[in-house]
Amino acid sequence: MTLNVALAMPAHTARALFPERSLDTLEPELNLLSLEPIQDFHAPEGKALLAEADILITGWGCPMVDDAVLDAAPRLRYVLHAAGSVKHHVADACWERGVQVSSAADANAIPVAEYTVAMIILANKRVLQIARALHTARAEIQPERLFPDMGNYRKRVGIIGASKIGRHVIRLLAPYELDVVVADPYLDAAEAAAIGVELVTLDELVASSDVVSLHAPSLPSTKNLIDAGRIEGLRPGATFINTSRGDLVDQDALLARVERGDIYAVLDVTTPWVLPADSGFYAHPNVLLTPHIAGSLGNELERMAASTVQEALRLSRGAPLSFRVRAEDLGITA
Repeated sequence: MTLNVALAMPAHTARALFPERSLDTLEPELNLLSLEPIQDFHAPEGKALLAEADILITGWGCPMVDDAVLDAAPRLRYVLHAAGSVKHHVADACWERGVQVSSAADANAIPVAEYTVAMIILANKRVLQIARALHTARAEIQPERLFPDMGNYRKRVGIIGASKIGRHVIRLLAPYELDVVVADPYLDAAEAAAIGVELVTLDELVASSDVVSLHAPSLPSTKNLIDAGRIEGLRPGATFINTSRGDLVDQDALLARVERGDIYAVLDVTTPWVLPADSGFYAHPNVLLTPHIAGSLGNELERMAASTVQEALRLSRGAPLSFRVRAEDLGITA
């Protein structure tokens, strides 16, 4: 079966995600209508491609695929999103009209989980704090005197959210001699045991973990999930890691606790996206800030592109989507 494929995203996104070599594998099962992506669904060239497309491959910055777009795309049967969340690109009309949707969220989960695991191991070993002490002293230091609890053996790691990323973090932590627990309202004890962890309440997780890592989705119900009370409940010496979204955390309360000097924070995401220049998070020695680098960047983009191309190839062979997004999932996922 031959299916017509159109790209829909800004040109710079298309170049980053899909260098020409990555699209070579589309032939002959799939007919790429144009190497130039649709950037405006309402422009004449965009409408011409929409009219012929069976599959729309979207990426960051793609305009919303809504009723008007679907009216101009009578053949469209699939939207394959070469990134994570589809919420800002795919309207309800797609599901209402039977258009199938998939995303590369599973592929994007891999580098986020890798970043998280690296930070967990570094946090328990107190690497960042010891390195800072060495840079400050510029002389011999005694790490075990500074941090007698340093090390990963039998430390407790709490994973908030058994999401795609949270589950991948759990898989990557399996070889380590760590006590890994999870809190997730949509997970039961049997499911937790099946993935090799213990299910606990969120408050118990926060109070008992040496490292707390946040992997819940940003939803109205999760705003300030890590509120002042839970931040106060973090055990002294704990490290809090956020690779999810800043709005899940009461940042004022987190900063106040950090400034007391008895916890650490690794923040890849904040609210706002870029903190004001006078934010106390920048200067505090117990904080590591990174500018949203945990997700796919650089050559990691090729993994998402490859995942999306494989989805298209499966369709051309009559196979079902591997990473299908269903409308009912949107209420509990990012």
